[in-house]
Amino acid sequence: MNRPLRHIAIFCGLLVMALLLRANWLQYVKSESLATHELNRRVKITQFATPRGDIIVGSDAITGSKAVEGTDFKYKRTFKQGPMYAPVTGYASQAQGMSLLEKTYDSILSGQDDRFAFRHAKDIITGEQRRGGDVITTIDPKAQKAGYKGLTELGARGAVVALEPETGKVLALVSTPSYDPSVFAGNSFKEGDKFQALVDDKSKPLANRPLRETYPPGSTFKILTAAAALENGVVTDVDAASDAVSPYPLPLSTNKIGSEAGDAVCSKASMKTAMQYSCNNVFLDAASKVGAEKMRETAEKFGFNADVYSEEFGDMLATKSLYPSELDKPGTALTGMGQGSLTSTPMQMAMVTAALANDGKLMQPYIVDELRGPDLSVLEKNEPKLKSQAVSEETAKKVQEMMEFTAKEGSAQRALIDGVTVGGKTGTAQRGVNVNDKVPYGWFVSYGKSGGKSVAVAVFIDPTAMDISRSDISGGRLGAPIAKSVMKAVLGK
Repeated sequence: MNRPLRHIAIFCGLLVMALLLRANWLQYVKSESLATHELNRRVKITQFATPRGDIIVGSDAITGSKAVEGTDFKYKRTFKQGPMYAPVTGYASQAQGMSLLEKTYDSILSGQDDRFAFRHAKDIITGEQRRGGDVITTIDPKAQKAGYKGLTELGARGAVVALEPETGKVLALVSTPSYDPSVFAGNSFKEGDKFQALVDDKSKPLANRPLRETYPPGSTFKILTAAAALENGVVTDVDAASDAVSPYPLPLSTNKIGSEAGDAVCSKASMKTAMQYSCNNVFLDAASKVGAEKMRETAEKFGFNADVYSEEFGDMLATKSLYPSELDKPGTALTGMGQGSLTSTPMQMAMVTAALANDGKLMQPYIVDELRGPDLSVLEKNEPKLKSQAVSEETAKKVQEMMEFTAKEGSAQRALIDGVTVGGKTGTAQRGVNVNDKVPYGWFVSYGKSGGKSVAVAVFIDPTAMDISRSDISGGRLGAPIAKSVMKAVLGK
């Protein structure tokens, strides 16, 4: 063989070797990732080749599957009371993909989980159709309905979260305005247009406000400020007068911050009175004396600053609630009243409330109780997990005392329920560079205890789209009745 031919032969041999190496790399190394890639059409065909398992609330399925014709996909997803449960289920669309529980537990719902391998082999022999498993949620249908009804009747953009303090079970997870996942569950052009309309809607119906949106928590954060002050010895007697004058001079600033209750009520008020009337000066002063580091440490024990994709929320992904680092003295003081650069999800404020109601023990929130196979066997069952002892039992009980006094004698009276021990705190959160730039947010947090049962609730209201005057926007006026209806639903009142 002459030299040029030998070079060509060697080159061709190298090309064949590279081709074989690449083929083996794809076949054995990358096969799993390619087989499960979301852009692999075969994956979607398999997902919708058989009826999906169901997502269960209470004892009822809130999802289903419908046979379709003229497409590679034999079935498409259906949703019952879709807008009410969309923040829980997410969507399962042939064209748009999946989200939330539909995505997290797709292998169970579509019947492709490795734990079904033996059953698959049996189905092949018997000729039976593959079936998916079910996801059993912790949601209380009455609480979910109460929260959704309350927000939709207001016509508000908002969120409601209800937790069982002793376990961390999510009893309600509401977001409004919402959407019906059924309307774009297929892959037609018409359904694609409906999804795009939701994407373009300025009211953000696809947003998961309880978990994925953060806002300044306003005065509801004062319950955490109170806990930090008590835990760090800045306040020892909640009934003792403070030395915080009103209006309060912000540290290192010429600004003075007043309170709506008035200077006569709030100036040098005790922490208990300050909670009752939501006096800003006492909590600004408390946060300033606790200091940025200790305030942040306490906030983090309640769940602030947790990584977005950590296992913080178990089977849920939530945006990080932020208590900033390296705050100056004015910034630290402002966090005492839930303002400044502090941000929180409604879920986070529900966690703070639940931990205080649970004598300082913060339980990890979870929304899935059980995973079941097609034969109803239990594949997995979640158990309550202690996340942290956020504050001591003594501190928590003192905050409970103040919150219950606020419900009986203060700004949270609209949440009172006969025969139920109720603690509450209102919140109005300013936004914008100047306080009058935009309408404020309304917040309300509360807990209820009766007959050995308890529930903690956080209500968030964005009144931007509401026909309401600025003076009528307050957490107590708008949020407390919703929280009350949710607590009544859970406690059977």
